[in-house]
Amino acid sequence: MKKKEFSRITCERARNLSIVKTLASFGHFPSRTTEKEAWFLSPLRSETQASFKVSLLLNKWYDHGLGTGGNGLDLVLVMKNCSVKEALDLLSKEKDFFFFQQHIIKKETSPNIEIIEVKPIQHLALIQYLKARMISIQTANLYCKEVTYQIEGKSCFSIGLQNKDGGWELRNKFFKISSSPKAYTYLNKHSEQMIVLEGMFDLLSMAELFPEALKSSDVIVLNSLSFLQAVSELFENYKEVDLYLDHDEPGRINSKELTD
Repeated sequence: MKKKEFSRITCERARNLSIVKTLASFGHFPSRTTEKEAWFLSPLRSETQASFKVSLLLNKWYDHGLGTGGNGLDLVLVMKNCSVKEALDLLSKEKDFFFFQQHIIKKETSPNIEIIEVKPIQHLALIQYLKARMISIQTANLYCKEVTYQIEGKSCFSIGLQNKDGGWELRNKFFKISSSPKAYTYLNKHSEQMIVLEGMFDLLSMAELFPEALKSSDVIVLNSLSFLQAVSELFENYKEVDLYLDHDEPGRINSKELTD
């Protein structure tokens, strides 16, 4: 009897393909991300504004332009225009090329992350990721580090921004995750002006565009909008507070509440 050359991927496992990582395998990367979702230019059609949404909590995708969505297997079917059998054959033969979602990380839980090493950013993959986001390595190293860590027994590395309690916001081309304890980042220079930003790349983008503004101000990176109320208690210590929240619905609502 002829031996099988590869172990076959089941439909159940294929449905749990990590959608963000699978899109990256095909060369598609998010235009913007939040804690709950990532937005892409649709891999299924031509567009100039990202309307392809991936839920990071549910590991599901939805193309608003086509009005359709689904799981990881559904995505491979439409991207490769193939049958279920053909998709499973592809995934079985190229399983090291694709990434499988082991479990869903819910908002109230976080995976166990062990920090192994912290050093200046030097890994080529991270430098290329920064370049794709229009951030120079010189700017990134002013505020961030290269962090090596273990998650569920696997070694990973990311760009890290440390928060005030010692936890890390960790970002690379495939992952957006945080180590405990979760908190906001406070860059306190004892200035009379404060700048409030939502996330790590908001900080790095401002550092590229307006470096002098950051040098002369205290800076808070929220790392989560849930910290905005706690941060707002610090506002009375400053003569001027500049809010730079995302132009999405939560950002607009919170900006309005704080400025009314």
